[in-house]
Amino acid sequence: MVLRVVIAEDSLLMREGISSVLALDADIALVAGCGDFDELLAAVEEHRPDVVITDIRMPPSQTDEGIRAANVIRADHPEIGVVVLSQYVEPQYALNLLEAGSGGRAYLLKERVADPAELTTAVRRVADGGSVIDPKVVDALIEGRTREKASILGRLTEREREVLAEMAAGRSNAAIGEALFISARSVEKHINSIFTKLDLPQTEDINRRVRAVLLYLGDRPA
Repeated sequence: MVLRVVIAEDSLLMREGISSVLALDADIALVAGCGDFDELLAAVEEHRPDVVITDIRMPPSQTDEGIRAANVIRADHPEIGVVVLSQYVEPQYALNLLEAGSGGRAYLLKERVADPAELTTAVRRVADGGSVIDPKVVDALIEGRTREKASILGRLTEREREVLAEMAAGRSNAAIGEALFISARSVEKHINSIFTKLDLPQTEDINRRVRAVLLYLGDRPA
C-alpha cells in the first residue's frame, strides 16, 4: 500500500528536502506541498492523505500552527496521521500535540530529516495509528518533571519533610508526634501546611495524605 502524504512547511528549501527524502521510498507518495496553515487544511480536505508532515511554526502567526492543524485534523479526520517537525526541543508543544491522545501522532526534531529511515519510519508508524516522540524531547520532558517534583518538595521546611517522612512510614499523627517529640496539635498543623504547600486541596475524590506520600516517595532515590 502506498501512503499518500501532504507536507506543510513555509521554508521552500526544507520542503524540498523533506520531499527528496520521501522520494527515496517507493511506498510513499507526496500528493501536495503547502506553506501555511490555511493551505494545509485545504490540502487535507482536497487530498485526504494518509499522513501529514507539518512544521510547528508557519504563517500566518509563526507560533503553533502545526499543533493547531494537528488538532483540527484529529477532530475532522481522525484516521489521518500527523508528523510534527520542530527546529528546537520544545516539550510543551509535544504535550499539546499529545494531550488528546498519542495515537497517530509523531513529534520529531527537524534534524531527523537527515536520516531518511527515521522520517519514513515515523510516517509509517502514525499511518498505522502508532506514535513517535523524539528521544531528545523525551529527555527534556523527564528532566522537567524531575525539576518540578524537586521544586514542589523544596517548598517544605525541614520539620515538614520529617513529618512527611513519618507519614510515608505509615505512622498515625500520634505516632509521628512521639517519634519527633512534638505534640499531636503540632503534627496536625504541619500536615495541613504540607497539604497547602503541595497544592493538595480538600476534595471528596482525593486522599490528601496518600497523595502527599506518593509525591514524597516519587522523589526518593530507588
